[in-house]
Amino acid sequence: MLKKIPKSVLEILKKLEENNFEAYIVGGCVRDLLMEREPKDWDITTNAKPEEIMKIFPDSFYENKFFTVGIKTEDEKYPVVEVTTFRIEQKYSDKRHPDEVKFAKTLAQDLGRRDFTLNALAIAIKSKKVKKPKSNYEIIDLFEGQRDLKNKIIRAVGNPDERFNEDALRMMRAVRFAVSLQSQDQKSKTKIQNDNTKLKNNWKIEEDTFSAIKNNATNLKYVSQERICDELKKIILSDNSSEGIDALHETGLLEYIIPELEKGYGVKQNGHHIYTIYKHNLLSLKFCPSEKLEVRLAALLHDIAKPETKRGEGENATFYNHDHVGKRVAEKILKRLRFSNDVVEKVKLLIDNHMFYYNPDGVGESSVRRLIKKVGLQNIKDLIDLRISDRLGSGVPKAKPYKLRHLEYIVDKVSHDAISVKMLRINGNDLMKVLKINPGPKIGTILDVLLAEVIESPEKNTQEYLSKRALELDKNDIEKLRKMAKVKIEEKKEEEDKEIKKKHWVK
Repeated sequence: MLKKIPKSVLEILKKLEENNFEAYIVGGCVRDLLMEREPKDWDITTNAKPEEIMKIFPDSFYENKFFTVGIKTEDEKYPVVEVTTFRIEQKYSDKRHPDEVKFAKTLAQDLGRRDFTLNALAIAIKSKKVKKPKSNYEIIDLFEGQRDLKNKIIRAVGNPDERFNEDALRMMRAVRFAVSLQSQDQKSKTKIQNDNTKLKNNWKIEEDTFSAIKNNATNLKYVSQERICDELKKIILSDNSSEGIDALHETGLLEYIIPELEKGYGVKQNGHHIYTIYKHNLLSLKFCPSEKLEVRLAALLHDIAKPETKRGEGENATFYNHDHVGKRVAEKILKRLRFSNDVVEKVKLLIDNHMFYYNPDGVGESSVRRLIKKVGLQNIKDLIDLRISDRLGSGVPKAKPYKLRHLEYIVDKVSHDAISVKMLRINGNDLMKVLKINPGPKIGTILDVLLAEVIESPEKNTQEYLSKRALELDKNDIEKLRKMAKVKIEEKKEEEDKEIKKKHWVK
């Protein structure tokens, strides 16, 4: 155990004890150690007051009201270790912040004010003064956190109603811990077995804690949208994101986060869909192949406007313009939750265009170019990932049919290095100005020659080089050069096309 604790952390504990203070490693880092995972950061709790801590560690800072001192270390991985004085928190009138924070006298008081049992664990490093210790550390577990870790249970410390009335965001954190710890378990299992079998025991929220969340769900409205957004991002980006969203629904929390999703609960679609709108949205998120936040949000919200655009019932029900209306609804949701403007704009773009039509037999390269121009080449893959999410979320067994593979092939083809004169950094109007000639076949001939050279050397595709080269070509036998150019262009096109088709498995 001690080998996994950074030397800088051990030295801080030692110095505090040398100055006659108690000191313990505490919180999430202890949980991670016991689960054999590397902690993201390290926290220490002590009975030393902030000013006493800073006296012992001159290279430290204290910039908050919660008795937490940041101690700078020489450890590149953990440059700052937070040391907090034992504390208790008095009454939470706004369900978000304690009305008063007081110094606690004991470690037990400090651990008792924490959120969940798996975070209310501490480690004491045994002093060398102790004669023949059985081990060089002691785990302090006053609330059976180790038992809950073993059984994969999220349980509030003490009375769950009190914990959630102290800070209503803890209710979302319970859901987030359940899905994120489950994701970590799955990744660990994959490393060991490299298979897709499900874990026998999933993380669950303890029954009384779950009931307390349902009873206090309305208090989430007192929490800032920024804090809610932070927790929601972590749920969305976990490997069990759809289960997390569904848990928010089951606890009643979703009504205070994205009530628009609730409108699709139990609402049937038409003959093309076997799932309700709500379940389809969740499954689209579940099967989203992208790890990007924007794409996952788009998968969850792409059909958000279907309930309000639905006309008719049964197999003939329609949802006209749900993509365009959905873009506006999603924008409202994401802005309310304080997502960044970049995220909002990307999600809007994907939702607005997720119904794009493509058929290898009926849609040509020009249509694909228009799609690229509309959404941007950099967004095409994300748009296709959204389409895959939509398909799998509809119960379709094949994620990427021939149509989508063919679209990828055409996108790759038309966005490749210059294989048409339209891709050159110079056009016919530019040539007429440079050469001071009128429109005519000579312009197209010179462009073909320039294209042949650029195909061989893409770095030549600059306006400066092409203008200078055009002046040289204008003095030569253009007809002969044009024949040579056409041969090179056709050879290059055929060669490129074979490679791109092979890449995307199309004929």
